[in-house]
Amino acid sequence: MSERLILSAPNGEKRILLHSCCAPCSGEIMEMLLESNIEYSILFYNPNIHPFEEYEIRKEENKRFAKKYNVSFVDVDYDMENWFERTKGMEFEPERGTRCTECFNMRFERTALFAHENGFKVFTSSMGISRWKDMKQVNKSGLRAAQNYPDLTYWDYNWRKKGGSQRMIEIAKQAHFYQQEYCGCVHSLRNTNQRRKEQGREPIKMGEKSYGDTV
Repeated sequence: MSERLILSAPNGEKRILLHSCCAPCSGEIMEMLLESNIEYSILFYNPNIHPFEEYEIRKEENKRFAKKYNVSFVDVDYDMENWFERTKGMEFEPERGTRCTECFNMRFERTALFAHENGFKVFTSSMGISRWKDMKQVNKSGLRAAQNYPDLTYWDYNWRKKGGSQRMIEIAKQAHFYQQEYCGCVHSLRNTNQRRKEQGREPIKMGEKSYGDTV
């Protein structure tokens, strides 16, 4: 691992829960936490990912990287029907709109509950490291979820700092992670394929592309 900023978790906690949306977004954060001697467990709760085939690919990539560093990996139920129910009526909302907020809320609420029930005082997430996401939108959902428990803190650290976003891509290439070509939900898949069609490109082919592939 390369040298980077050594972090301190809120309140000096040495054990945190990391909600992971996928391996590419989590790789840099995982390595930074290890270098900072912060013990952590990964919680994978992403019922937005569609279809199930794509969900399994993304989850297994995350598990593979966690196993490399002997990091505890918590696999929470897929819970897809609940996700569709909570986002009902928001099917054609734009990215970064109300549907995304509700999606973040749902995932953070489950993460906060697990943290509370399992003795974690601090939790954070990899969802804000990608430039495709609105970090303020992500963090607001995390902070809301933490307010449900008086002993819980959401760590709203800016994981993009100090070249974090670039290092995220470097790790993804080194680990040869599966390269996701849409955010995750069925609506994102629909919109992405529509743009590709307008550009004269083929629809997304799941499970085929990896970071570091040569064309």
